Parts: sequence; structure tokens; C-alpha cells
Amino acid sequence: QVQLVESGGGLVQAGGSLRLSCAASGSIFSLNTMGWYRQAPGKQRELVAAISSGGMTNYADSVKGRFTISRDNAKNTVYLQMNSLKPEDTAVYYCKADVQIRRFSREYEYWGQGTQVTVSS
Repeated sequence: QVQLVESGGGLVQAGGSLRLSCAASGSIFSLNTMGWYRQAPGKQRELVAAISSGGMTNYADSVKGRFTISRDNAKNTVYLQMNSLKPEDTAVYYCKADVQIRRFSREYEYWGQGTQVTVSS
């Protein structure tokens, strides 16, 4: 089994910053693409940012220039630095990881439990 544990959410004023962390542990042979998604009340879950094992990144247009995704492969951890936060960034943020649990196996998708980010105006 693989566990993803997120931390770093909270309440912040508009214009402020937060840094989310997501640490993966368990039966991991290879940790491939990791990403952050968010879901606001009444809306569908959407991709915020993703990063490949080689460091290639992808961002939603709404966060480009404000958010930065990074990872520490030695710690099996992905980060999301969120700057210039806006009230519309308010959501539950979920970490996702594509994991190969043994050599030659397919990838499995794992999700964290979510962490609340609230941006007040």
C-alpha cells in the first residue's frame, strides 16, 4: 500500500502565501508523476499543477505565475508554493501520485486525504 500525507493548508488573506507538502510512503518502486488538484464547493475537481519524475511541470492557466510545483525525489515529497493567493483559490487541495509498486508492474493512482485552503478577501 501507498500513503500520501498532505500538510500546509490553512486560512490566509488575499495576497498571502501558503506552501503545501505531500509525502508518499509505503510500497514504492517508482514514484512517477505527482500533482495537486483542487475542488471547490459545488465544482468538479481540477488539476492545479503536476510534475514528472524528471521535473517537467504543467500548470492550470489560472495559477500560472503564482504557484510553483516542485519535488524532492529523495524524500518522495511534492510541494506546492502558492503566492498571491486569491479568494477563488479557496478549495480542498488533493495530492495525487502515479506509483509503480514493483518492477514491471503498471502504474497505480493514489490520492491524499485533502487539505483545506481558505483565502479571505
